[in-house]
Order: sequence, then C-alpha cells, then structure tokens
Amino acid sequence: MKIGDRVRFLNAVGGGIVKRFKNKDIVWVEEEDGFETPALIRECIVIESDGKKAATITEAEPYHPEPKTEKPAEEPKYEIEEVAGGDRLNVYLAYLPLDVKQLGKCNYEAYLVNNSNYFLFFNYMSRQNNAWISRHIETVEPNTRLFIEEFGREQINELEKVCVQFVAFKKDKPYSLKNAYSVELRIDGVKFYKLHCFRENEFFEDDALIYPVVVNDVPEREMLISATDLQEAMTQKAKYDFPHKKTPAKADKTPQIIEVDLHINQLLDTTKGMGNAEIINYQLDVFRKTMEENRGKKGQKIVFIHGKGEGVLKSALLDELKRKYRNCPVQDASFREYGFGATMVTVR
Repeated sequence: MKIGDRVRFLNAVGGGIVKRFKNKDIVWVEEEDGFETPALIRECIVIESDGKKAATITEAEPYHPEPKTEKPAEEPKYEIEEVAGGDRLNVYLAYLPLDVKQLGKCNYEAYLVNNSNYFLFFNYMSRQNNAWISRHIETVEPNTRLFIEEFGREQINELEKVCVQFVAFKKDKPYSLKNAYSVELRIDGVKFYKLHCFRENEFFEDDALIYPVVVNDVPEREMLISATDLQEAMTQKAKYDFPHKKTPAKADKTPQIIEVDLHINQLLDTTKGMGNAEIINYQLDVFRKTMEENRGKKGQKIVFIHGKGEGVLKSALLDELKRKYRNCPVQDASFREYGFGATMVTVR
C-alpha cells in the first residue's frame, strides 16, 4: 500500500484514495465526499494502484492533530462594599507593639488605616538629614488596614519625621475628585515606651498608638514648603535683618494643662489584695484630690486619662462632676493626643 492507491474497507462500506500514513498501523483515506477518514491498514484492501513509487512509512507525512484550546473562564469581579459616610477621607497611621509587656525591648508594627470608600495609592516615607526615604509604596483598598513594616527600638529615631503622600480614586464607578495629599507628621519616640500612650481604638483589638493623617478630607498638617526652601528663606532674612532692641515677651498667663493618668498601674506598683471596688475608689480619690487642689484656679484645664474599657470609671467620674462640680465644663479630650479614653475638665 502506498500513497495514491485506491483501497476498499473490509469491515465497513466505502473506501477511497490513500492520502498519508499516520503511523505503521493507521492510514488516512480520502473518500468520495472529500473527507479524510482514518482506518487500520490491516482492514484496507488495495483495489487500484496509480503506478507511482510506493512511499515507505518513514517517508510518510506525520499526522499532528491540532490541540483543543478552551476559552479561559473570566474571573469574577470583586465588588467593593462601601459604607455610609465613607466618601470623606479618613486616614491614620497606627503603631502596635508585638509584646505590650516588653515595651522598649520588643519590635513594633506599623499600619496604614484607610477608613474611606476610596482606594489609596500611597508612599510612606521617613526623613533622614535633608532627604526623604520611601519605606513602603502600595495601593490599599477601601475600609482596610494595611501592614506597612516591622521595626525595632533602634529604628524608632528614624521615625521622628514621617510623611504620607497619596492619591485617592475608585474603580469602575463615578466618584468625587479628591486632592492629592502630602502630609508630614512628627512621631514622638518617647510614646513607644509608655504603656498609656497605646490606647483602645476602633481599628484594632489591641491598644495602638494612632496618628491621624487626614480627617474628613482635612489633612492633619500639609507640607506646603520644603525644608530646603525654608532654610534658604531663614538665611536670607538673617542676612538683611538689622539689629534692634529686643522687648521682653509678655508672659503667657494661660495655665498649662494638667494630665492625670488614672490607670491603676500608673498609680500603684501592685494591686494585690484589692478588689474591683477598691481599685475604683482609689482612682476616684486621686480624681477628687486633684479637683480640690485646683478648685481656685479659674480656667485651669485638667485631663483625666481613664481609658475606654467598660466605661465604669468614666461613668463614676462624670457622675461626680455632675453632682459636685456643676459649673465646670466637661468634654472629651483631644482624640489625637489621648484617643477615646480621656476627659477634660475646665475649672470655673
């Protein structure tokens, strides 16, 4: 059997012209309708030869069937769930100790908290000498906290000046255009060694040191002029300033804010043998003593740091203020400085 021979099938009706050999057992036969059919060589009989030189199996054209390709399945689109009020940007930096019992010895973690319905493409930097070094660049999804880095106590001084730059946007939907932000913050390294500086918050189960970057679309402190430009301006001013007689500055009569940390571990070395009621009463005694010592200092502001907890100490404190110090204005202390767990009283 060779290419061009006319063959007839033994076990089926029909036949045709031998077109090529697939291997030593299979031959492709073109039937009268023009279609090629594979058949076993042993089930074909040559009924007519065209007289051409027979082709050997090695000379035959090999058969390479085309591989079947399947259309890849489309990945389902990930829908971003938006929250009410989330179209205002609220962005924070958060720092947490890995071991709260080993402050100053353990490592710390840094997070960027995006409490908004926008994606943020951000650059987190720290300042060294007269230059900035990028520490993390990434896109954070809406209403997400993103791990930035882990660092040790020897790196805390590198974070004295940090800057967060970011651009806000949404995907596959219309949105209100937001400004690009560049916010420079000063990180107080001493707070990493004080337990009461790590406070309860709405973003983490553990206490954290929280620094607002942007609150309700308003940057905490936007960098409007570079340090180099500022230095040049100060040098230029000093060059042309003439000496003049200095007048003594007026003394600031505004009393300094008094801070009283009512956390029991800040008041006592140990609470061994004390029940919950005794601890609360001791904390309230410190509160009463402070109020009596400052009763005559009109305008004096006192911040009582009580923590969030279950609100028992705060409720007792507010009840005492309502009964004994009705004329003294009471308000929540600065979130930036004290988080959610402090109350400020103004003496009247």
